[in-house]
Amino acid sequence: MLNITTAEEALAILNQLSPEEKARLIGRLAEDLANHVQLPQAHRPFRGILAHLGPAPSAEDIDEVRREMWAGFGEGDES
Repeated sequence: MLNITTAEEALAILNQLSPEEKARLIGRLAEDLANHVQLPQAHRPFRGILAHLGPAPSAEDIDEVRREMWAGFGEGDES
């Protein structure tokens, strides 16, 4: 059994392999990584993340609510 402690030591040994053996090793390493590394989950796109709340208010609706909110502002506020 080899006692390899650094990537440089492993690379020095791997450089002695034929191209075919290197390719075979890469395939086995890829399988090993796939079995041990959990890939990040696909994220839901931000666009549409609030779609379950229904359609957004229109610009006209927002303007109307804004006018209603500010309609009485400052009235009867004499000091």
